[in-house]
Amino acid sequence: MNVFKTTFLLTGLTLLLIFVGKTLGGSGGMVIALGMAIIMNMVSYWFSDKIVLAMYRAKEVSYAQSPKLYQTVTKLTQQTNMPMPKVYIIPESTPNAFATGRNPQHAAVAVTEGILHLLSNDELEGVLAHELAHVKNRDILISSIVAVIAGAISMLASMARWAAIFGGGRSDDREGGSPLVFIAMSIIAPIAAMLIQMAISRAREYEADAAGAQICGHPQSLANALKKLQIGTQRVPMNATPATAHMFIVSPLIGGGILSLFSTHPPMEKRVAKLEAMAQTMLAR
Repeated sequence: MNVFKTTFLLTGLTLLLIFVGKTLGGSGGMVIALGMAIIMNMVSYWFSDKIVLAMYRAKEVSYAQSPKLYQTVTKLTQQTNMPMPKVYIIPESTPNAFATGRNPQHAAVAVTEGILHLLSNDELEGVLAHELAHVKNRDILISSIVAVIAGAISMLASMARWAAIFGGGRSDDREGGSPLVFIAMSIIAPIAAMLIQMAISRAREYEADAAGAQICGHPQSLANALKKLQIGTQRVPMNATPATAHMFIVSPLIGGGILSLFSTHPPMEKRVAKLEAMAQTMLAR
């Protein structure tokens, strides 16, 4: 995703948060919402990696504790001239992985125990290359900020809904909102925030797939890994929160049909097809 598009979407999300604050509390509410956005962005910048790693009980490991994993990450970072990130293992049998950290100098790569048992060496390398691509593209921080702001919008919208139910809507037209406006905003705002979050997340997954395939040099290995992970996450569901689902290489949330339209991840069939086409192009050279 280019810088302009990312900036545009993040600006739209921040403006939506401010609008919700103004609707809920007038000019004062708008100022409070803007202050919330600034504080939450700062918290996300400095602490989002620690929060999500603690949430999933991830444990940092050394080369001695997990030689294959550590050696693979070291190899890939050396190929791309990236700083060595911290390496974590999540005590979960569900096969999955994610990267976090505000920049390449403060990054972490986390994989579940399940993924280490499921994938071959080449497939694991493809997955780790995908995660390092996220770090290299510096979109880990962006996704964390998006998640925090989207969560704040949902929280404010919920407050607006309860305020409308219990007669909290103001009658002063200059300062905003009737109960009907509160209710409409409480429904529309979270949906709009979710759609913006989805647009950012889906684009970054496609980009990380392509960049990861370039890093490891084997697009087909990453495609094979994604197919295995898709099946594995369905067979062994993970107790993940929707707010962090976008961070994983494969969505840990179970849902198909209409729910897939609102997933933060692109359709797996399209991701695999793009990687397989990339593999064919490489072979034809």
